[in-house]
Parts: sequence; C-alpha cells; structure tokens
Amino acid sequence: METYEAFVKMSAAAEKDGVKLTIISATRNFDSQKGIWENKWEGRTMVEGKDLTTIADKKERARLILLYSSMPSTSRHHWGTDMDLNSLDNEYFTSGEGLKIYSWLTAHGAEYGFCQPYTSKVNGRTGYEEEKWHWSYLPLSGVFLEEYKKQVTYSDINGFAGSDVAKPMDVIKRYVEGVACKR
Repeated sequence: METYEAFVKMSAAAEKDGVKLTIISATRNFDSQKGIWENKWEGRTMVEGKDLTTIADKKERARLILLYSSMPSTSRHHWGTDMDLNSLDNEYFTSGEGLKIYSWLTAHGAEYGFCQPYTSKVNGRTGYEEEKWHWSYLPLSGVFLEEYKKQVTYSDINGFAGSDVAKPMDVIKRYVEGVACKR
C-alpha cells in the first residue's frame, strides 16, 4: 500500500507537468512469475526471436530469459515495491512521449522514493539489461533487498523449469543484487 500511495503522489505531480504515468505491471506472485518464465523456457513465448527449446544448454537458455525476466523467487515484483510503467520497450523511452516520461521520471522519481534499478551496465552493473520502464520504491525495496540477502538461499529457488541452473549462474549475486539503486 505504501508503494502505491507514493506512486499516486508521483503520478499526480507528473500529471501537473503534462506527463501520464501508467502502471502496466506491478506485484507478481510466484505463480505469475513462473508462468512468464516457463512460457519462455518451454518455447511458448519467443525470446530475442528464438524458441528456446531449440537451445540444449540450460544455462544459455536461462541467460537469454534473464536478459529481461526474473526466475521465480528472485523477482523484485514479488515484493510489491516495483512496477513497470507505460511500455516494456526501451526504444519507446528514447523519443516523443516516451522520452518526456523517462526524462520526468529520472528528474523527479527520487523525490517520491522511486529509482530505476536496472540502468545501463556500462559502469559494471550486473544482471538484467537496462529497463527504462522498471521503477522501484526504494524506502521499502532497499530494506527487502537486505533481508532477501540474509534469508534466501539457492535451496529456496525451486519449483519451476530450469531452477537447477540458479546456483551455477549465481543469480542471487548477479541478478537480485545487480541493481543500480540500493539503500
């Protein structure tokens, strides 16, 4: 609720500046994330134009999904602190209305507690590719990240196709902790 209330305040401020923020995805439980993951793992949803069932190497298959999608039990969307805004396409945010939205968020998001966790990787950030649409409510997500690091182990990442590659790929360190904004 705290995250949504902060979003409502941010959205109202954005609207005064002629910017409309629309949540297109937010909290996802394990089963929702499992559906996204397994649709890609089992070839029902293409990744980078590929049917991943044609890739025998399980780590490579997971790596391709992990460009933009989390393994179940590792998604920040599980926490109720993260949301995807307006579009799931980075290109949208490079011109026109999308650029106006992204520029407003980068200039004002922090005033409302929001940050972009998956920024460019040029400075060595690990994990997912840049997601200009993904914004996190840091007053809570920062706390949850610290607790996640203390409490979740690789034995907790299971119950979905491909879960056996989580530990060899070091997804907790590389992906869960591979964020630009931390407490």
